[in-house]
Amino acid sequence: MATKPTRKVKLTETDFLILGVLTDGRNIPANIALDIDRARNYINQRMPYLLDYGLVEKIGPYEDSGLYELTDRGRVAYEHREHYHKDDVDFDELLDGLTK
Repeated sequence: MATKPTRKVKLTETDFLILGVLTDGRNIPANIALDIDRARNYINQRMPYLLDYGLVEKIGPYEDSGLYELTDRGRVAYEHREHYHKDDVDFDELLDGLTK
């Protein structure tokens, strides 16, 4: 179960691409990197941020498993990504309101 983020969501365009790949189902960073034409190391660096924000969760039989799945909050973030850069929208508040 994902926890509620403790700080303001600060996402990159790559983060939204990652979330987009995960809308198709569970995946590992190596495959995500190939799908979005980014370096695997960069994807591995971004995943902890997405975990921290409660947008993805690590799943699998082991804690060190590299298999990720989109959370409900992550799905809402991806579906409403066009609001992320709007000055009149508090994206965290939007996510909180849509995922309660």
